[in-house]
Amino acid sequence: MAVSWTRVLKRGVIPRDTAQLVGTRGFAVAAKGKEGGKGGAADAKPVLSKEMKSTGVFGANILKEGSDPKIQPDSEYPGWLWHMIDKRPVLSELRRKDAKVLPYEDQKRFIKLDNRTRIKENNALTVKN
Repeated sequence: MAVSWTRVLKRGVIPRDTAQLVGTRGFAVAAKGKEGGKGGAADAKPVLSKEMKSTGVFGANILKEGSDPKIQPDSEYPGWLWHMIDKRPVLSELRRKDAKVLPYEDQKRFIKLDNRTRIKENNALTVKN
C-alpha cells in the first residue's frame, strides 16, 4: 500500500490501514464478568469489628507491608497535639479586642489575617474588567 503522505496531510484524514502502520494505539475496555478479573477482590470494602476500630487507626498504613498503627494512651502523645483542635479567633473577633492586650500568638494571627484581607481588597480594586 503506497500512500502519498502529502495527499494524506492535505486532506487531514488518515486512512485506517495507514494509521495502523503509523502506530496509533487504542486502549482495551476491561470486561466485567463474574470472575472479577484484576482487582475484583480489591473493590470489596473490608469489614471492621468494633474491637479493631477502638484499638487501631484503620487506613493509616501507607506501606505495602506492615499493619496499621495501634492507638496509644494519651500520655504517649506530645502535649501540643491536644491543642491542634482548639478554636482560634477569627479576624472580626480580633478587631473587636484591644491589640495591646492580645497575647503574642493572637497579635501575629491578627496581623496575618488583616494583611491577607487588605491584599484581597487591593486586588479586587485593581482587577481589569
